[in-house]
Amino acid sequence: MSKVCELCGKKPQVGYNVSHAHNKTKKRWYPNLQKVRTVKNGQSVRMRVCTTCIKSGLVVKP
Repeated sequence: MSKVCELCGKKPQVGYNVSHAHNKTKKRWYPNLQKVRTVKNGQSVRMRVCTTCIKSGLVVKP
């Protein structure tokens, strides 16, 4: 299952963990996705949505 918000399309970001000795290892930051029941085209549908979309009111709950 992909880690992408179904509303805004937010995806994991890529960067480095940097140690004190400046050794770099690859790291991914995942969006905070939640499974939420929403109303879409008059039907209640379960979607994977980030918490930013839930807080901003883009998700209409049944």
